[in-house]
Amino acid sequence: MPLKINVKSGEKFIVNGAVMVAGNKGASLVLQNEATILLGKDVMQESEANTPSRRIYFSILVMYLDQENAAKYRDTFMSLVEAFMDATTFAEVRRTLLHIVEDVNSKVYYRAMKTCKALIKYEDEMLKINNANVSDE
Repeated sequence: MPLKINVKSGEKFIVNGAVMVAGNKGASLVLQNEATILLGKDVMQESEANTPSRRIYFSILVMYLDQENAAKYRDTFMSLVEAFMDATTFAEVRRTLLHIVEDVNSKVYYRAMKTCKALIKYEDEMLKINNANVSDE
């Protein structure tokens, strides 16, 4: 089943490892077969992986982009997930991490990344609350 993707003018995206930039009027892409594709909003630089959930996201991103060598990154991914599991008592966070591991084990990397983005959003909210409490003291 073809996948249609609209890319904004000047937006960077990656298709099968090749970094591309949409032209002045943007682009409408139709993928007719299986491909590894990421839009600019899904790309994270290693320097941005500065929290536990972001480090997990980045490790999944690397596996997604380099699926041929994904096993090479799996130990790092698992140690990051285990450390996060050890650090949290929130059942929903633990369930989310387990879903991410299931998707990675099934090589459904993009879905794992989407789930991890929700975890990043949650983590950001918790850090905001924590920082607000610290500055109130």
